[in-house]
Amino acid sequence: MYSGLVNLISPEIIKVNEPMKDHTTFKIGGPVDVLVLPRNIDEIKLVLACCRENKFPLLVFGQGSNILVRDKGIRGIAIKLGNNLKDIRIDGEEIYAQAGVRLSELARKAAAYSLSGLEFAEGIPGSLGGAVVMNAGAYDGEMMNVVLEVETIKQSGESRIFPRDDIGFNYRTSKFQHSDFIIVGAKMRLTQGDSEEIKAKMREYAHNRKEKQPLEYPSAGSVFKRPPGFYVGPMVEQLGLKGLRIGGAEVSTKHAGFIINRGNAKADDVLELINRIQKAAQEKFAVNLQPEIRVVGEK
Repeated sequence: MYSGLVNLISPEIIKVNEPMKDHTTFKIGGPVDVLVLPRNIDEIKLVLACCRENKFPLLVFGQGSNILVRDKGIRGIAIKLGNNLKDIRIDGEEIYAQAGVRLSELARKAAAYSLSGLEFAEGIPGSLGGAVVMNAGAYDGEMMNVVLEVETIKQSGESRIFPRDDIGFNYRTSKFQHSDFIIVGAKMRLTQGDSEEIKAKMREYAHNRKEKQPLEYPSAGSVFKRPPGFYVGPMVEQLGLKGLRIGGAEVSTKHAGFIINRGNAKADDVLELINRIQKAAQEKFAVNLQPEIRVVGEK
């Protein structure tokens, strides 16, 4: 079925029937029919053309730090941008990076050039592309504060640049969450600062994450968006669900806003925990908790 793609693209960047648990920070997920690891934008365009011509389903992701892949896996093609597409260019207070750059790596690069504005990203495991898509943030910082423009490719093959005002940034979302545009790079504007002060703040944030978050276990970070007037972790504690375990998945005892993979967890285990938390929050607090993680794959 996918022989045309295999013949079109260099075989070393294609993996057939690849377990997605090896490509997500949750370490969960069934196989994808074909995983492509493009090395450049031209290879992305080749894959998109093949998907269009053959009507193959398509999923694009970065480091897999904010997705939960279902146990049956993914039908069609998945493009992973997080292995390559890692160019970074700095011009004064502006920094351009391709979508596959890890956000924490980008923050450290900026700090080395005494550029402030990305300190919040220290320790965030995702890629730049994914961070823009979800308007990632922490410690009162978020991507919408620094992004100037986003470079994209539409699934039709058209290239387009979106200025900040056209990105549709909002709390943990952007217009690219539900769009057929693929982010391949972004330009950001930072501010000149003191390199040692910037690095000190980043060390502080990294320490706080280590102290408060269950970084020793596979997870996809915060499971839910923060509802107005509440913090998710304390809410889940009040619901009595901290430490609840189903199969290999557990509501973290260190931070109840996280669901962790204690070993061989299934996506269904995680989804059942999510469902129980949502149901309890609705019943006790009349709060509709919205997932921050993206659930993908065959039901």
